[in-house]
Amino acid sequence: MALFYILVFPGFLFLSTLSFWVEYFDRKFCAKLQNRVGPPWFQPLADFVKLLAKEDIMPEEADTTVFHLIPTVALTATITTIFYIPLWGTRALLPFPGDLIIVLYLLTVPTFCFFLGGWYSRSVYAMIGAGRALIQLFAYEVPLLMAILAAALLANSWSISEISVFYATHPWLALCNIVGFGVALVALLGKLEKVPFDIPEAETEIVAGCFTEYGGRLLALLNLTRNIEEIVGAALLAAVFLPFGLSLGPVPGFCFFILKVFLVVALISVLRTIMARLRIDQMIELCWKTFAPLAFFQVLLNLILKGVIRS
Repeated sequence: MALFYILVFPGFLFLSTLSFWVEYFDRKFCAKLQNRVGPPWFQPLADFVKLLAKEDIMPEEADTTVFHLIPTVALTATITTIFYIPLWGTRALLPFPGDLIIVLYLLTVPTFCFFLGGWYSRSVYAMIGAGRALIQLFAYEVPLLMAILAAALLANSWSISEISVFYATHPWLALCNIVGFGVALVALLGKLEKVPFDIPEAETEIVAGCFTEYGGRLLALLNLTRNIEEIVGAALLAAVFLPFGLSLGPVPGFCFFILKVFLVVALISVLRTIMARLRIDQMIELCWKTFAPLAFFQVLLNLILKGVIRS
């Protein structure tokens, strides 16, 4: 049964299939917002299969072991997080006290993997992208952690399942986290390196950043990791900030889960469509001077609400 969970549902096969639909929805929705036609429904799968059929080319000066291991490690860490997020009810598949910390940790692993992959590619463009990815990590990670921390403090739990149950039974308190949700949504854009925070892989500046020297199956795995990371990030935000429809039963609850994931993806698509790329210094200033104080305000607000509720 454990092998089924890992390879089929809710593991690799389910997340891979859903990632192709999410990528199609994201690209199609952005195209509609920009008055373009957009790709056909099978384009993400076709791109993935095409990359799988191509040859992997290794740079001469690259570290062979690290270069090949990075995509697998990043994909494994990303898939693992889904086991701690509720999918069809108020309880995740493998919940435990403190699983929120594990999920947040695992979601930082892909960024470090992208950094190492770019750095050990020994390419100028890849190393510049790697440096930018690491700098950007320290910019968005604090607002993201504080925004989710605020919701966890009010729920008085570090378990995603328990947080979902708390806000499902106290929906009016979920509305108090609207500032934290906005901050977490923007920070997720930075984590996914999407416009306006696509600085580490700015196509007009440094080709493809950390992924410049990757191709074939390795690039296919890296792209799949990015897509699954978007699903997991959207699922985490949905579980913490949008805990609605969890008590309707397995099938309606799962449908609500899919709906909320696509809702978060739609919001990400809107943000990346209406904004232009920022410079790395502008991104850092925005995160530290605007979103970090907003997240801190959410923490203070939730601490006050927690004291009022207990009294």
